[in-house]
Amino acid sequence: MKPSQYAVIGLGRFGSSLAKELVELGYEVLGIDKNEEIVDEMDAYLTHTVVADSNDEEVLRSLGIRNFDCAVVAIGDDIQASILTAIILKDLGVKKVVGKALSALHGKVLERVGVDRVIYPERDMGVRVAHQLVSPNLLDYIELSKEYTIAELSATRKLSGKSLKELDTRARFGCSVVAINKKDGVIIAPTAEDVVQENDIMVVIGTNEQIETFENAVNA
Repeated sequence: MKPSQYAVIGLGRFGSSLAKELVELGYEVLGIDKNEEIVDEMDAYLTHTVVADSNDEEVLRSLGIRNFDCAVVAIGDDIQASILTAIILKDLGVKKVVGKALSALHGKVLERVGVDRVIYPERDMGVRVAHQLVSPNLLDYIELSKEYTIAELSATRKLSGKSLKELDTRARFGCSVVAINKKDGVIIAPTAEDVVQENDIMVVIGTNEQIETFENAVNA
């Protein structure tokens, strides 16, 4: 089941980009930051915003943070605050905690304290991460334009053993499978006879809506 409520702690460039995109995707987002000016600025974009110190366990508890499906620690340059916040979130029982790491060492520490996923902003833009968070089978996401997207989707058991002709993605969903990454190699420009197996990586091109419809259908 996909998460439906997100808390983003730290509303700098990365955190605000991620939070805004999650709202665009139709999810409820609570934005938390110590800086009142930043919070006021983000209030128009997010479902809820709060000025708070995320290192204060009682404050997070009072916000009902444990009821959120996913909390993202996107604190800027304060590594100590980032790690302590992650520890508090895990202690409070948040289902999924995602942490932004500033370095490999920072990432290792976040993993050690139980963070479920570590993100390195140098490699992951907030928009791409937002799509990955809300789509369990979406491995990568590249926006070609406001309309068109290339996405990597992991084939579910429901698709296993089916040829592209049987899937007929173009006629049914409007999107096209342009490559299939299998354990023994990549098939570029696959034919209608090529068969998809579970856990194959399908590279799909189409509009954002077409790809979302296709993904929802294979996960149904």
